[in-house]
Amino acid sequence: MKVIKIDKSQWPQGLAQLRNAFRLFGPVGKGKVSNIEELAPGQEPDLTFGNTRLSPKNLVFPQSEVMLNYSLDPADPERNIMKEAPKDYAPRAVIGLRPCDAKALTLVKMNFDTDQYKDPYWLNLYNATTFVGLACDAPASTCFCTTAGCGPYNEEGLDVLLVTQKDGYLAKSLSAKGDAFLKAAGWTQAADADKAIADGKSAAEARIVSKIETDTLRAADTMALYNAPIWEDVSFACLNCGTCTFSCPTCWCFDIQDEAQRKKGVRMRNWDSCMFPIFSVHTTGHNPRDSKLQRVRQRFMHKLKYFVDKYDQGIMCVGCGRCVRQCPVNIDIRRVSAMMNSLASAAQCAVGGK
Repeated sequence: MKVIKIDKSQWPQGLAQLRNAFRLFGPVGKGKVSNIEELAPGQEPDLTFGNTRLSPKNLVFPQSEVMLNYSLDPADPERNIMKEAPKDYAPRAVIGLRPCDAKALTLVKMNFDTDQYKDPYWLNLYNATTFVGLACDAPASTCFCTTAGCGPYNEEGLDVLLVTQKDGYLAKSLSAKGDAFLKAAGWTQAADADKAIADGKSAAEARIVSKIETDTLRAADTMALYNAPIWEDVSFACLNCGTCTFSCPTCWCFDIQDEAQRKKGVRMRNWDSCMFPIFSVHTTGHNPRDSKLQRVRQRFMHKLKYFVDKYDQGIMCVGCGRCVRQCPVNIDIRRVSAMMNSLASAAQCAVGGK
């Protein structure tokens, strides 16, 4: 893992050289918010932002994606034959995503890359992308990544970690893709900066004052949490708007639809949300989660318990705080987790007391 020093004067030239090898993506400011988008020629990523409003999961999991094309024209000899839609899997680099978002993609990958099934659309885009993260030296008050298995300098899922300096950046290469990225940019000035990075990491982690409580959830009884009396209170204000799931970097739900217009049609995949009333409707018309309480419970149980049990991992959350900041009725995953954790802790104490 080598560290490269990038002077401010070298930054524009390096970005220009990178365009010969990659399509470039990065944060683009729009008023008071920013999102990660493809950079126009000559455009630089805005690395002065906080967290983007939306996570960059759409880079590998587009909000709407055409999978197959087909024809309904009786005169077409290939009528009703589905063909894969053209795809662009040329090398891409996203510059400036936060470490929490890179870690989130590794969690989502567990769903799209399994021994039984490998999603070619998701994996082809993921493998075509070089992830260049930006260390988070000024975390928001709603960030709680250090207690969600992540951190402001977390390296998991990244190919390069950029650390901001007064006169430029330190770039820590973390993979062969990271080495190729730095070489393509012409950034080769080695730096002995391990201490500077370690000091920056410690300082950034110390600035995070928010936390999520999960220490008893792994051992908790799933059905006891499912049947707990807290869910009426938790779900009372929810609008089922889906803002939490659409902004979340670890939500992966989708729907597949056929859409036809005249004599042509497409099969496409679109983001979906467990918050939507029709999400779990069966073809029979039966809906096993037809109430708001059931849908809200599903979201939090999936994030904080089902995922933990299925994958033997930490929670399905990286502490980015987007759902906390953007929920229109102030439902807070930290509060919900504390309630679940307290119930689990009390149950363990009761068992131990016996």
